[in-house]
Amino acid sequence: MPTSLPLLDPTTAEPIYRQLYWRFRNAIAEGLLKPGERVPAARALAQELGLARGTIESAYSLLTAEGYLEARGQAGTVVAQGIKGTLPTRAVVPPYNAVRQQAAILPFQMGLPALDAFPRKLWSKIAARCVRATQFADMANPPVYGLASLRTAIASHLQVARGIDCSPEQIFVTSGYRNTLGLITHALLTPGDQVLVEDPGYPPTRPLLEYLHIKPVPVPVDQDGLCLPPTSNARAVVVTPAHQSPLCVSLSLPRRLALLDWAKRQQAWIIEDDYDGEYRYASRPLPALKSLDSEGRVLYAGTFSKVLFPGMRLAYLVVPAAQVSRFEQVSQTFLGNCPELTQAIVASFIAEGHFARHIQRMRKLYGERREATAKGLRSVLGTHISIDAQPGGMHLILRLKPPMSDRLLVDRLASVGIYAEALSDWSNTQASGPGLLLGFANIDSQANAEALGQRILECLIT
Repeated sequence: MPTSLPLLDPTTAEPIYRQLYWRFRNAIAEGLLKPGERVPAARALAQELGLARGTIESAYSLLTAEGYLEARGQAGTVVAQGIKGTLPTRAVVPPYNAVRQQAAILPFQMGLPALDAFPRKLWSKIAARCVRATQFADMANPPVYGLASLRTAIASHLQVARGIDCSPEQIFVTSGYRNTLGLITHALLTPGDQVLVEDPGYPPTRPLLEYLHIKPVPVPVDQDGLCLPPTSNARAVVVTPAHQSPLCVSLSLPRRLALLDWAKRQQAWIIEDDYDGEYRYASRPLPALKSLDSEGRVLYAGTFSKVLFPGMRLAYLVVPAAQVSRFEQVSQTFLGNCPELTQAIVASFIAEGHFARHIQRMRKLYGERREATAKGLRSVLGTHISIDAQPGGMHLILRLKPPMSDRLLVDRLASVGIYAEALSDWSNTQASGPGLLLGFANIDSQANAEALGQRILECLIT
């Protein structure tokens, strides 16, 4: 056997006989073992490598079955004849170090809660308990509309925290915002319908609606939120009333009432995206727009990505009571892709009071981190930028002085390992001016913000 082949590795998860199999495969492919050449006897090779004879025989059997080796009785085992050309060799597989390989989290990354402050130990205990309690029925297909215990827990939480009076039957569990918006579109809209969207607004909304053959109509936003046009034939509007995405202004009460009146008159739908309504620092969180809905025109979309972590891909939708049957019909096709175990863990986390306590802790922590991040950046960047005063949210808006291009600056920052999003990319009209969106939830100190501010300054002045 050629001595140039790689040694067997007993520390990997791959069985030894498979490693030996690949050694022979590669040796044949590289011409180190030629057709008709005899390979060592199983007993002799086992002694040489310090392995059990059965391990060698398993490798030889697999090679023989696939036609690489040929047993010739007393003459021994040889490389089979007729193997021509270059055989595929084994691909180099990187070491398995984690559940998944992914780029590192960058400073100021948007859409991420404070991952260092998440109660992982408590979460692990609840998860282990849910696994131990798993029954045969729990291992079958999950309920299409969502786990009953989770729907009940969500309804209870919304009643207390967001002022929404709803039953568990009105809750539909989804795998995220896109899944939620797709479900609404298939249930209530028809191709060619117009839907009002905020400008600037969450970038994925417009292309998703267009893909579903719905026409998004940009509507400007000012200091009081969405500016409803005087006339519109739109069938729906997508709005972020708690903290407008991305400007973080709140939809004023007169605007809320006007929007509800418009939906009533037009028999249109209001899709309320309450992605981070819990995180308000200037006062107590505002009640949801849905809490003012007396006509059943508001569909409330919530998510666990910002309050827990986005890796679970879990969100939910509250539909008007009169539309439950319609959504149950449509859900048979478009829902049912949220693992039941994950839902069970979240249901327990909410029902046992951990969810409410976690939100309270994060609200305090984010208030502190927002202030520290803003102070750190102001101390370094000075007159180069201004930072919007915001009542809540999980990101800062750094205003740049024209003619600085926010898109160009974003590219420069990416080259030095800093994440930012250009405000221009969130707008159709670009009337908002150049600015940077920076998530502060994972910036743990003013000193850290100052150090990052120095890197931003270098990119600004080059």
